[in-house]
Amino acid sequence: MSATLPAPSPAPLLSAAPDRAGVDLERRAAIVASAAIGGVGVAAAAVPFIASWGPSEREKAAGSPVDVDVSSLLPGKMLIAEWRGKPIWILRRTPAMIETLRTDAARLADPDSKRSAFPTPAYALKDPATRSIRPDLLVVVGICTHLGCSPSGPFAAEEDAQLGADPGFVCPCHGSTFDLAGRVFRNKPAADNLAVPPHRYLTDSMIRIGEDTQV
Repeated sequence: MSATLPAPSPAPLLSAAPDRAGVDLERRAAIVASAAIGGVGVAAAAVPFIASWGPSEREKAAGSPVDVDVSSLLPGKMLIAEWRGKPIWILRRTPAMIETLRTDAARLADPDSKRSAFPTPAYALKDPATRSIRPDLLVVVGICTHLGCSPSGPFAAEEDAQLGADPGFVCPCHGSTFDLAGRVFRNKPAADNLAVPPHRYLTDSMIRIGEDTQV
């Protein structure tokens, strides 16, 4: 014989329904509370995103000036330093290299470095052709101003098909070409010259990258 289940207890009845005004007040309080909680959630979610706009601790540490010894850098050769995670090119130009900078202006997009997207420091524009404090030493950020690729070079005249008779640098990503002062040639994807980082000379053979205030 099957067992008989006890009948369920009746649900308790509400003693009294709240009046209309009470319901409206409670509903309004619940909506306000929900909105406040939602707002806090949005703000909390936004904090990591906004914080990501600022420099990381690693980037802050990498932002310190970097001293580069160029005493062993031979004419025609280039070394690459790192500052703020960016490659810094230092090229010791020969007299022949410098001479090419005075004859290619008509083929350049911005020969005098007047555009403001990547402003060239005034101390590097005493001679716009060389874009450097010293004619023999070029100091630029080795990142293409088009989409941030890393150009190759330096190439001598007729050493690269895209440069042809012009010595300089080539960005392999989209074909932008730059002369030995980091100035971009006309009709190229990159609209701006390579950036010149803040720098100064501590001695004839020591360059401080990331600082240009004379002390």
